[in-house]
Amino acid sequence: MVEMRGSNMKKISRVMIIGMGNLGALGGEKLTPYLGKENVIFLADEDRVKRYEGQGFTINGVKQDFNVRCWKEELPPAPDLMILTVKGTQLDEAIREARPHVGPDTILLGLQNGISSEERLIEAFGNRHVLYGIAQGMDATRDGNVIWYEHPGEWRIGIPKDEPWKQEDLDAAAALFKAAGQGCTVEDDIITRIWSKWMMNVGINQVMMVSEGTYRTIQEPGRWRDMMIAAMEEVRKIAEAENVPLTEEDLKNYVALLDSLAPDGMCSMRQDGLAKRPSEVDFFAGTVVRKAKAHGIPVPVNEELLKTVRGIEAGYPERS
Repeated sequence: MVEMRGSNMKKISRVMIIGMGNLGALGGEKLTPYLGKENVIFLADEDRVKRYEGQGFTINGVKQDFNVRCWKEELPPAPDLMILTVKGTQLDEAIREARPHVGPDTILLGLQNGISSEERLIEAFGNRHVLYGIAQGMDATRDGNVIWYEHPGEWRIGIPKDEPWKQEDLDAAAALFKAAGQGCTVEDDIITRIWSKWMMNVGINQVMMVSEGTYRTIQEPGRWRDMMIAAMEEVRKIAEAENVPLTEEDLKNYVALLDSLAPDGMCSMRQDGLAKRPSEVDFFAGTVVRKAKAHGIPVPVNEELLKTVRGIEAGYPERS
């Protein structure tokens, strides 16, 4: 594939993806045509494989031809890159499904919300090949297996400054994404970027869910926009206590990003609410409240959001 530092650079020619939500599907839309269907495999359980075989995926009106296989199958050789695009609530299950397919040299990239997914991947697979990453700027909405988007967003990837042995893996992943047309930026300070994205999600996801709105709801001046910004500011204060350099300018930049999204679009947590499925609230307000307690920082907005979202979810019908 694409080479960045000479002919001996590490190459990625085989990828597996766990997670068939909007994020995973949009990644597959770019990687499958570039690497070939046989070299981009979505891993799923038996039910999801059958559902895909019956429905398929359509993205912006174009039928997709994804290679979806059951994770219990033997699928040698091990992939060069394993991408996990599931929600934080599903990460433990995804790790279980990935484990039989991860080889000693497989690069791992998780694109979860929150600030703890890399720690969980390192616990499961060791710290030799785990990259850090987030996805941002995507405004995809979904009806069944039909997905529409105006902004596909991009992946922000990197490695901590004290883990230089991962540079070759990072270069290989960045080269693949660039060649395939998957929007990607390599971050000099990925830890701060992950916290920045978490700050945004704490605001937008929870406020959109409790307001039952769209991006327009927080783009217009008023109660909900003010609440979103206040929830984000509480995260910034916690970051300051943990020596993560989140600034007021970072907060303003993320609000500006949200203002640029399609007004009728909806974030993932709002879509969770409409589908009456468990949300990632524990990775957002739940984590904010726990960290705030440890630092003695008041976070009344996130406390109220946590209480409200849990109340909404308590009224969902029981799942079989």
